[in-house]
Amino acid sequence: MQSKPPVAPAKAATKPLGRNGFKYKQQFGIVVVCDDEPAQAKAYARLQRAGFKRLKVVTV
Repeated sequence: MQSKPPVAPAKAATKPLGRNGFKYKQQFGIVVVCDDEPAQAKAYARLQRAGFKRLKVVTV
């Protein structure tokens, strides 16, 4: 039976990672429910004009 080589210690993280290694970063957002796709496009354009840069379009 062969012995296993020594394993280097892992670097200490400032915050613990999840079981799958994912590092959570808190984010904040607002959901706007629109009646239809044209209203969604209009709301998106309006938010862009208002200066919001990180917008995401979602359809569920």
